[in-house]
Amino acid sequence: MSANVETMFYTRTKPWHGLGVCVQEAPDSAHALELAGLDWRVLQKDVYTSDGRSVPGFKANVRETDHQVLGIVTDRYKVVQNQDAFAFTDTLLGEGITYETAGSLQGGRRTWILAKLPQRYIISGDEITPYLVFMNSHDGTGAIKAAMTPVRVVCQNTLNLALSTAKRSWSTNHVGDIQGKMEEAKSTLLYAENYMTELGKGIDRLHQKKLPDKQVDDFVEVLLPMPPQPTVLQKKNVLRMREDMRARYYDAPDLQHVGKNAYRFVNAVSDFATHARPLRERANYRENLFARTVDGNAMLDKAYQMARAA
Repeated sequence: MSANVETMFYTRTKPWHGLGVCVQEAPDSAHALELAGLDWRVLQKDVYTSDGRSVPGFKANVRETDHQVLGIVTDRYKVVQNQDAFAFTDTLLGEGITYETAGSLQGGRRTWILAKLPQRYIISGDEITPYLVFMNSHDGTGAIKAAMTPVRVVCQNTLNLALSTAKRSWSTNHVGDIQGKMEEAKSTLLYAENYMTELGKGIDRLHQKKLPDKQVDDFVEVLLPMPPQPTVLQKKNVLRMREDMRARYYDAPDLQHVGKNAYRFVNAVSDFATHARPLRERANYRENLFARTVDGNAMLDKAYQMARAA
């Protein structure tokens, strides 16, 4: 587990981001809060200089259990407690959801919940399961975010494509009427059905676009460009990554039945973006991978746009 993961759990099968401690059953929200190590509150306390002078306009967000300072924020900052985040997700999704993973990063500064929605979609012969990700921060550096993330079940590839016809995410800052903003976020659930419908249409169109091998190779080179005047090592690394991506297109067992088309290409890029290990594995690379389930993946979106235009 990465050093930046403080606490978390996952259910049965290790999720695509590879983080967490396994439990046997997906818990309800109250149990999930405990398993994830998120059963603590954030208090806001006044900030003082070393000589005891009060600092106006700022507060310290402090974890109640161990008095750890999670961040210094303005006095306009409104805390969204971990318990409230789970309660919001319960209300948003209703009966039938299961919590797949939840936890905290960076000493409690960032937290997340990943819930599996009960709907099951078969799109162009593939089973695709929608998840809802809720991410929060307690250090003042990030917004409150909720987003849809569809996952292709057979290979655990994420298909969180940026669609011009459907919105999949919502976010807001920790200021103003937080409760009112959280009410607005309930529209995220409305995004789910619309997003999955539009995703299905997009995948059907990709299936119909045949791609010659030469075009696939050209696309791979666009996605993984060679830097100008590369060093020997840089050239070797880019060529290795290109070969990896091509192998995911030509050789992946789960894509052999798909045909040489744009959907196969987008899945190969998703597989590369979701599962390929970086050339240099930094301590927080898995956390960054998981964060892209909310923010989207630029490489995957570019592949989708190129495939659509082919």
